[in-house]
Amino acid sequence: MLKEIPKSFEIIQSGGIILYPTDTVYGIGCDPRNEKAVERIAGLKKRPIHKSYIILVSSAEEIKPLVSNFDKNWLKQIPSDRPTTIIYPNAKNLPKSVIAEDGSIAIRIVSHPFCTGLIKRLNGPILSTSANISGEPSPATFTDIKATILNGVDYVVNLPAAQDRVAQPSRLIKIMADGTFETIRD
Repeated sequence: MLKEIPKSFEIIQSGGIILYPTDTVYGIGCDPRNEKAVERIAGLKKRPIHKSYIILVSSAEEIKPLVSNFDKNWLKQIPSDRPTTIIYPNAKNLPKSVIAEDGSIAIRIVSHPFCTGLIKRLNGPILSTSANISGEPSPATFTDIKATILNGVDYVVNLPAAQDRVAQPSRLIKIMADGTFETIRD
């Protein structure tokens, strides 16, 4: 796994996109600040422009620069029994192409060792989206990923142990403007 981090770092730093395992389903990722890479992912997935992405971070501290008025207490109120993506209001310091039309941003603190290692090496977050064509089911395993996706990325992270794992998307919770929570996907 450790040898995959430098190669992935090199690809992302040069503006490329990677296919990689996460703590949920396989993802397609890039540097969220590289708009050309974000556009490539949208084209590969045939994804509507208005649809936002998920940003992966390795700690709660990494959320603060991305969300205005971030409150760590929000995280204490959300169940942590499985991977959970939280949609925060008032995104900041990210390109418009990454932020939802309402100004929100979806962020997940990941625990997958490859992801956390890459985030630390990048010294910043990773943009992530499921490795499927928009509107189709997320792939539960590596073998469910279509050839168009595999051939459309610059690098496929080679972690054989992750390829056989059956995965499901994260829980999705939205923090409303008034500070209440709404479960979008359980």
